[in-house]
Amino acid sequence: MTDTVEKNEAVYVTDQLIADDIDAYLESHERKTMLRFITCGSVDDGKSTLIGRLLYDSKMIFEDQLAALESDSKKVGTQGQEIDFALLVDGLAAEREQGITIDVAYRFFNTEKRKFIVADCPGHEQYTRNMVTGASTADLAVILIDARKGVLVQTRRHSYLCHLIGIRNVVLAVNKMDLVDYSQDVFDRIVADYAAFAQSIGIESFTAMPISGFKGDNITTHSANTPWYVGPTLMDHLETVEVLSSIDADKPFRLPVQWVNRPNLDFRGFSGLIATGSVKPGDEVRVLPSGKTSTVTRIVTFNGDLDEAVAGQSVTVCFADEIDCSRGSVIATADNPPQTADQFEATIVWMADEPLTPGRAYWFKLGTQQVSATVQEPKYTVNVNTLEHLAAKTLELNAIGVAQVTTDKPIVFEPYADNRTLGGFILIDKMTNATVAAGMLNFSLRRSQNVHWQALDIGRKQHADLKNQKPAVLWFTGLSGSGKSTIANLVEKKLHRMNRHTFLLDGDNVRHGLNKDLGFTEADRIENIRRVGEVAKLMSDAGLIVITAFISPFQADREMVRAMLPEGEFLEVFIDTPLSVAEERDVKGLYKKARSGQLKNFTGIDSPYEAPRNPEIHIDTTAITAEQAASLIVDTLLGDA
Repeated sequence: MTDTVEKNEAVYVTDQLIADDIDAYLESHERKTMLRFITCGSVDDGKSTLIGRLLYDSKMIFEDQLAALESDSKKVGTQGQEIDFALLVDGLAAEREQGITIDVAYRFFNTEKRKFIVADCPGHEQYTRNMVTGASTADLAVILIDARKGVLVQTRRHSYLCHLIGIRNVVLAVNKMDLVDYSQDVFDRIVADYAAFAQSIGIESFTAMPISGFKGDNITTHSANTPWYVGPTLMDHLETVEVLSSIDADKPFRLPVQWVNRPNLDFRGFSGLIATGSVKPGDEVRVLPSGKTSTVTRIVTFNGDLDEAVAGQSVTVCFADEIDCSRGSVIATADNPPQTADQFEATIVWMADEPLTPGRAYWFKLGTQQVSATVQEPKYTVNVNTLEHLAAKTLELNAIGVAQVTTDKPIVFEPYADNRTLGGFILIDKMTNATVAAGMLNFSLRRSQNVHWQALDIGRKQHADLKNQKPAVLWFTGLSGSGKSTIANLVEKKLHRMNRHTFLLDGDNVRHGLNKDLGFTEADRIENIRRVGEVAKLMSDAGLIVITAFISPFQADREMVRAMLPEGEFLEVFIDTPLSVAEERDVKGLYKKARSGQLKNFTGIDSPYEAPRNPEIHIDTTAITAEQAASLIVDTLLGDA
């Protein structure tokens, strides 16, 4: 009764404020804090029904929606009305047809005290990737448990992921209490079971409450059916819990730069969302990775300049000095900046059907920074049921593992536990542009901090000028037997006669020395190409024209080498020979061995070859001779020089 009286009084005050001063009401609405939260747990624990109840009881649905819902055949009872709460949050037709949630559904609502964004996350294990997506920006997690079933595998999985992602506000909502006669013994037993698991994974505290999304018990008002429960209602807790932005405001200032704003010559600002801390005009800041310092002169927003900006606000910052700052830079407190490094230990949640390929280059996106990165073989994976560390060669779909990540250039970061913006990253497949993993940086490796690039007075330009040529890497790729080595050898002979300084790296020759420790698994092939790419880069730095002849079957690995070199110095040469023709030649007898099963992982037989999409030079060996091909390649190279 008290809850109802208080709610009616709040509505009366609000109505009066709207009637007396609409501007004051709108201003009070703008000042409301925002809470992002997720509902998660096992399948059919009542997540969608709970969200529907929150939306309905907060009176944030339109009358025409209510009318439509009341007439639907699939109904549940609520105080004299019959409403299908699941329909309020069911955003995908496929979900309705299958009866399951297959993606994250976001809903927005508000009360007089706070605004909310809620993510309804799928319960099925195969959609763990979707749950991680929903949790990545959440301040709070409502973990539902069916009172009839207790703590299940997905309860533990989602709890582990929430803690891993950094959600520190956890509500354990023991749902469907009406189906166990509101038994306090059942509730206490479930809470005790969950508490033991939560402690084992590092969840220091959580708020447990008995609810019924179907009946509305303890959602917005206390229920007479649970007189033994004296804690807050779910809505009371959501309205009063501390949000992440207020915690982040007390941390050192960090602003990842999204773009440089320069509408005219008199204005130059750097725009982005403040991740942590606060900033005022007059504050000294440091821009990373350059390390340059300056003083803030203005904080500009669409509505005018600010005297102070805090975490969660999008602003444009102006400096007193013209210093190097661009997209991907991080503006930070001058005397307490974040770290820069290029090697890390990270916890990774693998989200792709195709497993991780150790050593393969992926796009690594952290905040506004994007670089190329490789992941080494995992140190271990985690069994979320037993928390046991298991040995693994790779990461499969939904696996959680710890591995070393190496980026091709230093990035600005902080451990995820300290800063979710500068510590959380995603990995993107370079070929498909699909997000394949989400990760959390734990710490940088010590060798990353201790090894620094040594500046030298004589560089690649001086080396090239001495040889009177432009460095380049001619990267020959094609099937075994296509003619790569033959044509590459002819190209080098022609360049040598023209007094060009060259070096030929042949696939078989390199495996006699530098790469003699590598086999022919996919991971070994990737490492083979990575090493050759690094050698080719060093040789081009010496001013040489480098010619390589490697099958190099994977497009991503060839692009990895391209990214190592200055633009225009990597020329992909596709020696295009049909498999049938290459197999007819079979000079080394390798196809015969592969066909008989004596040679595993042979390109074109039981290992794929990814043909170049847009090579700089395309040689059709069925149309021209090796001599003609060599002349064409040399002409193209020198024509570009």
